[in-house]
Amino acid sequence: MRKITGRIMSGLKAGDNQNIHYGIKAVAGLCFILLFLLISRGVLAVSDVLVVGNFSASTPDGTMPKGWKPLTFKKIKTLSRYRHVVVDGRWVIKARSENGASGLIRKITINPAQYPIISWQWKVKNILSKGDVSKKSGDDYPARIYITFAYDSKKTGFWEGVKFDAYKMVYGEYPPVGTISYIWANKAGIGRIFTNPYADRVKMIVIESGTDRVGKWVRERRNIADDYRAAFKKNPPLISGIAIMTDTDNTGQAATAWYGDIIMSRQ
Repeated sequence: MRKITGRIMSGLKAGDNQNIHYGIKAVAGLCFILLFLLISRGVLAVSDVLVVGNFSASTPDGTMPKGWKPLTFKKIKTLSRYRHVVVDGRWVIKARSENGASGLIRKITINPAQYPIISWQWKVKNILSKGDVSKKSGDDYPARIYITFAYDSKKTGFWEGVKFDAYKMVYGEYPPVGTISYIWANKAGIGRIFTNPYADRVKMIVIESGTDRVGKWVRERRNIADDYRAAFKKNPPLISGIAIMTDTDNTGQAATAWYGDIIMSRQ
């Protein structure tokens, strides 16, 4: 290849290199314009789907899927256990909690105005009889999905900004400005929204309740933008992370759950 290139270049006249350079730039510019026109006319489209939790993809020795990290809490010593396993012929995340709490989180920036829909599948082995959405002692769920939203200093008041800055000084990063938690409750009404008894910036939305679907794979689909507006009475900021959690530290009970792929989409 080097010899062929050398022969071609040796045959060029003075100034030809510059002409070729400008020609390449012109062609590149035309290609960019053509690509833009194709996208704007819908001939080519930016991806309509974001696979946030690719749990159905196999991993070596059952390790966690790429991008997912442990979510732990300082005062909780007993952690829930998460494994990447094959269940019902496919790879999923299995969670087991016995008087403990922890989760798995993927920190990712997503604009909910572009990708408002979240879809996933989950299954629980049991519900928690001592669970209670209104009390700290009952703030446990066999399965839940967290959506965290990024802090934006331009959209907060002075004193609120001071609190967020102080938090960052201690922990090294800003906390979420708000969080939605989709929960599988034991008796709370489906569709109801509750403020978490530990944190008023966390709004819990009941999307499954009771034992009717226990032991079955359940497919869920939610509009995050609509849910955020319903919970916080304002438009959502950027999503900063998505987490799964099975926890039993408050009730002292045990729970098992399985989580399938988590997907964000335009519609």
